Amino acid sequence: MEDYIKKAEVLSEALPFIQKFRGETVVVKFGGSIMEHDIGVKRILEDIAFMECVGMHPIVVHGGGKAISRTLRKEGIFSEFIQGLRVTCNKSIDVVEKVLNQEINPYIVNSLLKYNGKARGIHGEDIFKTKQLVRYDVTSGEEIKWGYVGEVTSVDTEPIIAYTKSDIIPIVTPLGRDRKGQIYNINADAAAMHLACALKARKLVFITDVPGLLRNQDDPNSLISSLHLNEVEELINLGVINGGMLPKIRGMASAVKNGVKKAHIINSSIAHSLLLELFTSEGVGTEILK
Repeated sequence: MEDYIKKAEVLSEALPFIQKFRGETVVVKFGGSIMEHDIGVKRILEDIAFMECVGMHPIVVHGGGKAISRTLRKEGIFSEFIQGLRVTCNKSIDVVEKVLNQEINPYIVNSLLKYNGKARGIHGEDIFKTKQLVRYDVTSGEEIKWGYVGEVTSVDTEPIIAYTKSDIIPIVTPLGRDRKGQIYNINADAAAMHLACALKARKLVFITDVPGLLRNQDDPNSLISSLHLNEVEELINLGVINGGMLPKIRGMASAVKNGVKKAHIINSSIAHSLLLELFTSEGVGTEILK
């Protein structure tokens, strides 16, 4: 009987949050590293299916870095990264497109169908208008040669909204197309951020394999659970936000500045971390809010 009472208490605690978020849009991004762990991705997809069942509008943007790297190796194509972005040549953009659109995206869609979640794949190049990413090295001043790596210039939200109105979960690949029809590889964090801003989503959630933002990298108990926009630059200057966390936090901050109410980083290794972050008072990761 105690177990049933605990379950009832959990549902009772979740009810106000379910009522609060009913009808709201939540953009969820998870990367290729999460896809490598069957149990982790299973729990995430169960959480996403649950969100749709209780009246929310979850939208998934996924990466696929490790699967892409494996396929490139099989094709004899060397993977090079500059500032965390994959250098994408004429041959590798074909591999990136194939892995994302024909392998990972259908896998997520079919997996969600098993959990009674209605889902449809959306190829990012059909909604993300893109131009080639151009940046310059701060030391040499020379242009960084990423090849077919793009940055989003605009988002066509119409197909996304059409799906969510029909209670269908859109599953989006991080690819874009320029005016000439050329396809570009987009950083999945950036794609999710632009999509969340365009939709004025209630929340943007990055699901990662880290607990969130730590004040001290060597102390797992130093998690910063909540962060205001005006604290971000200060923590960057102090070196608290650095490395791979830097682009994520900046992307989250940009989303909150541009209409998203809250942005979150949560850890996929915690069972049902997405539901814990959304439907409990404590949460499990780091959130950024205005």
